Amino acid sequence: MKKRHLVLGLLGALSIITFVDRLAIAVTGPSIQKDLGIRPDQWGWVLGAYVIAYAVFEIPSGAMGDAKGYRRELTRITIWWSVFTAATAFCRNFWQLTGARFLFGLGAAGAYPNMSGVLYRWLPARERARGQGVIWAASRFGGALAPLLLVPLQATFGWRAVFLALGLLGFVWAIVWRGWFRDRPADQPGITPEEVAEIGGDDAAGGHLGTPWRKLLGLPQLWLIALAYSFYAFGSWFFFNWFPTWMVKGAGFTVGEMGLYGSIPFLLGVVGNLAGGVLCDRLAQRIGIRRAYSLIAGVCLTATAGLLFAMSLATGKVAIVVLAGGAFMVMDLMLPAAWAMCMAIGGRYGGTASGVMNTAGNLGGFICSVAFGYVVSATGNYGLPLQGVAVMVLVAAGIFALVDCTKGFDHKVTADLLGR
Repeated sequence: MKKRHLVLGLLGALSIITFVDRLAIAVTGPSIQKDLGIRPDQWGWVLGAYVIAYAVFEIPSGAMGDAKGYRRELTRITIWWSVFTAATAFCRNFWQLTGARFLFGLGAAGAYPNMSGVLYRWLPARERARGQGVIWAASRFGGALAPLLLVPLQATFGWRAVFLALGLLGFVWAIVWRGWFRDRPADQPGITPEEVAEIGGDDAAGGHLGTPWRKLLGLPQLWLIALAYSFYAFGSWFFFNWFPTWMVKGAGFTVGEMGLYGSIPFLLGVVGNLAGGVLCDRLAQRIGIRRAYSLIAGVCLTATAGLLFAMSLATGKVAIVVLAGGAFMVMDLMLPAAWAMCMAIGGRYGGTASGVMNTAGNLGGFICSVAFGYVVSATGNYGLPLQGVAVMVLVAAGIFALVDCTKGFDHKVTADLLGR
């Protein structure tokens, strides 16, 4: 097996762990709220604390990976968030839980931008969108595993044991990554000269002297894709944070039914991401990356908005599961396109650029997480805020259609050198 595929496999494993950890709070949410006496509006702040912390440290963490190396930064990230995942088990009230989730978010920030940086250095250009598809498919597999594994674990040992077990899992991955991975493909033990040549590109991974913030933040397309991602994130963070509670308290599912059927959207997300990665690569070969990526994002998110709105009106459990699964799968079909767009815009500073985009997404996710709880507390209606989420996703579709990822950092630097 080629070394770059082993690297991709390790990143896929981390993506699975990341999402099991991330969704643990949502899956155990009904039990935690009952145990600690937390109201819906307070629960929105518990969920939002992680998201806003993630947003605050996203860009610095992406920049540190670009400057210091992804081996070091992904090790730090994983150890930090694993500590505070385990610490969640010791929380006794709303304030302690909110604080633990905030610190967990600070640690987890930068995971995906740094993974994108690894992909940029380790995969040939023709494989990057597909690589993003694998990473995000793995995350959705983790999302599917979360209710299937954690609901029985919680039923047997309690919700606190869930967080202790997950904290240990992250430490194991960090040890393996630190011991095996190297930032530069040429430094990787056992890699062949032929594979290094096949990878090509900038082999000075993690060796930048600094991030050219003025040039990077001066890219209009980076701001445009960040804005699009912030609206898209209303849809994704509904599923990450509120969907299990929405199923139990809004749609009448039992906790056991939630544990079973709540995994279906994430399993379909695996399909969406893998298919999306292949679709991006093939369509880009035919019509170019600018048109291919924007077209996929715009069409998929428009369809997602319609499915979410229909889901908010559905009353039958079968219909809800089908609509939720379809919405998440189609929404995830565009995810490789979005991250491949950002990688193209950021160029050699893809980790930092991805951090900017994902920060914007987390800000949108924070607003969604908190506002959703307040709307539910004020109206007692779980369908109304979901309709608002659908509108935000539709706005994202329109903005993504305008992004031109061929006008990125490397294009700007070349144009500046040529005096254009």
